[in-house]
Amino acid sequence: MERIKLLNSQFTPENKDEKIARSKLLAPSYYARKDVQEAIYNFCKNRETVPRYTEGFGKRPDMLDYPSDILLHVKKGATSFHCSEEIWQDPMEIKTDMTPEQYNEIKTGWDFLIDIDSKYLDYSKIAAKLIIQALEHHKVKNIGIKFSGSKGFHLIVPWQAFPKELNNQQTKDMFPEWPRAIAGYIDELIHDKMTEQILQLSGTANLEEQGKTTFEVICKNCNEKSIPQKSTLYKCSNCKSEMQKIQTTERKGNKTIRCPSCNFDMDKIKEEEFYTCNNCQTNSRKIPEQFEKKQTAKELIDSVDLVLVAPRHLFRAPYSLHEKTCLASIPINKNEIETFNPKQADPLKLEIKNFYPQAEPDEARELLIQALDWAKKEPPKQKKFTGESIDLKGLTISEDMFPPSIQKILKGIKQDGRKRCLALLLSFYSALEFPQEYIEEKIEKWNKKNYNPLKQGYIKSQIDWHLKNKRMPPNYDKPIYRELALLAPGEGTKVKNPINHTIREALRKSRGGKWKKES
Repeated sequence: MERIKLLNSQFTPENKDEKIARSKLLAPSYYARKDVQEAIYNFCKNRETVPRYTEGFGKRPDMLDYPSDILLHVKKGATSFHCSEEIWQDPMEIKTDMTPEQYNEIKTGWDFLIDIDSKYLDYSKIAAKLIIQALEHHKVKNIGIKFSGSKGFHLIVPWQAFPKELNNQQTKDMFPEWPRAIAGYIDELIHDKMTEQILQLSGTANLEEQGKTTFEVICKNCNEKSIPQKSTLYKCSNCKSEMQKIQTTERKGNKTIRCPSCNFDMDKIKEEEFYTCNNCQTNSRKIPEQFEKKQTAKELIDSVDLVLVAPRHLFRAPYSLHEKTCLASIPINKNEIETFNPKQADPLKLEIKNFYPQAEPDEARELLIQALDWAKKEPPKQKKFTGESIDLKGLTISEDMFPPSIQKILKGIKQDGRKRCLALLLSFYSALEFPQEYIEEKIEKWNKKNYNPLKQGYIKSQIDWHLKNKRMPPNYDKPIYRELALLAPGEGTKVKNPINHTIREALRKSRGGKWKKES
């Protein structure tokens, strides 16, 4: 232990490799503590628990049979331990190809956990305090809080706080849908206060100088962010005819506008910026008083991630080390948040506290009911179609414009071909520049319809890859359409690619040359 203390005082890691080396040196002495082993083991009972090594996570599924298992993993090179939000009868019964119904059969419950992850610890403190206030306002008294080990906090409401059944549905079977609803509800409750406090803490002038503040125009009727648009009037230098063009202000580049009558260049005569609310189908030119300009620290607010809700998602177990900081993920009390200093998480000095509180039965019932009511009323997020490779600015795109082959895939795959169809869908969506949240939502729904859903990890990696490597879907003459029997009669005879079909349908349905975006 003395050798480790000396190392701790003299070794200042400067890069990733040095930090990992320090974690590996600290781990054997730290995890040899019986009280640390007991604390980790007691929390991780009936949870999928996986060690992390230098090269990545260990095999899954895995669990701890005894406290001493922790030190056995550390001797093999483990530096941290991560566990699931779900609680299982036996985590070792989990199989990666199980359906949601099969998962529910071996699942006994789930904890509601929020991961506050920010670039700045002070912002995480603001979020943590506001979330706790929101939970307490909904009569949730027993909340576990722990430092993540880096710049954030984990907050947990135990499974026992929720009703076992609600609206004739078993609560245990509603993961991740119900905890996602709670997280979204809380996010909305605290968002404005969090923005205000972050701006106040950091100083508006300082943030403006750094370019970290932006202005958003909100529709006061539905409280949704409006879309900035620009109306430009052009006049032909030859035949003097005029044309008005409306586009989003996000569009890049200045293209030469040609007169549709004589093909001469057109001159810009007048330009006007305004804001449109797709949800209310109106704009600031018609009803200016309905739109309000607000300042926000968007980059900073977006860095506070309040949602950690996904099937088999792992989070850092209490008292596990953090490889990047060599600090421990330690529980704290709510009155310690304001003054918390990461030095308190020094693994050589910490004392053991309980992270998982004893919840009262049904204390989170009101929270769950309010969140589910909010989720029903919450309008779908506006889908914004921005494009560079394919310019669809202002063009309405809806699923009824998709070609028959794509629509057939979206009904679910009842036989082999799921991965090839996923690649086709992702190339289709990404080529049309659909937003990431839209793609994730649609793929999640599609995967549930398949005869055997694909692994979540595989889907996520494919989405990430296709968003970074946008490409057109294969042409209709490629083997995939014939091998999977995707083509409808006559499909592919007039156009060569699903993208061409969609654009053609969208143009055909546009009215009077005025293009609109669909929310």
